[in-house]
Amino acid sequence: MINLHIKCLKSEKTELGSLYGQFLISLLRPGQGITIGNLLRRVLLGDLGGTSITAVRFTGVKHEFSTIAGVREDILEILLNLKGIILKTKTKEPQLGRLKVQGPAVLTANLIQLSPELEIVNPSHYIATISTSSLLEIEFKFEYGTGYKLAEQTFDNESDDFLQLDAVFMPVTKVDFKIENVYDNSKNITECLIIDVWTNGSIAPEEAILEASKFIVNFFNSIIENKTIDETNESKSNNLSIPIEPYTNIPIEELQLSVRPYNCLKRAQINTIADLLEYSPKKLQGLKNFGRKSADEVFMTLKSKLGIVLK
Repeated sequence: MINLHIKCLKSEKTELGSLYGQFLISLLRPGQGITIGNLLRRVLLGDLGGTSITAVRFTGVKHEFSTIAGVREDILEILLNLKGIILKTKTKEPQLGRLKVQGPAVLTANLIQLSPELEIVNPSHYIATISTSSLLEIEFKFEYGTGYKLAEQTFDNESDDFLQLDAVFMPVTKVDFKIENVYDNSKNITECLIIDVWTNGSIAPEEAILEASKFIVNFFNSIIENKTIDETNESKSNNLSIPIEPYTNIPIEELQLSVRPYNCLKRAQINTIADLLEYSPKKLQGLKNFGRKSADEVFMTLKSKLGIVLK
């Protein structure tokens, strides 16, 4: 059995509040670096949870195309600004928050009244500006989850007056890794894995690595504990199993595209890799504001990250 060693090489915080960490895992046998690196990357990007604003209620507003007297931004602009608020949480239960401000005033995230279980990572994040003496009152719904959740999936029939938001729960924004060979005096080869982790600030990179490792251990422990399967249950599960396309549930956020192609795809309701693969290159370039440069970026990213080549 190999005793893995992990060491933090770098730890940085940006002006915007995001966190970066670089880690070294050494004493790996040849071939283990790519296995561990890929596994950690997928878990870090897709299986760690976070808290996000999923619904907002404005006093006196019934739809997202409204405007509020005395407020510089319209409702759509305010909703987009609210998506940039990053939260830490001590609970996985849904939480509520409130903002009530009499103008004139500049609204930032630190003005939101929260429960003790929630904390805003970027309190100076801009929301809106009230230019008159108008009163702006907003209620927020915060939820914990993993991955990406579309607005229609968070709709609550009991709260029709809440405007739903697309929610990005993923606390890890980017993961890269590389593998280097290490030779000793006896010409034996071992590998070291260098992994770079960027988070939105709601979780430290060190904690993210720890949580991802725990997830992987628990996952394989569940396989070990359930290694014997009842033949009756197995036959039932075989009859009920439905083949699922391998890319159906991968959100396009996994591609880490630049802003322009990402926004064009979202406007076209292309939310997963499976949705994207339904488009031919010619049809993709026919999307509004989606030019050749954006198409080339999508094609290259699909090939480099997932090994998919669009014909």
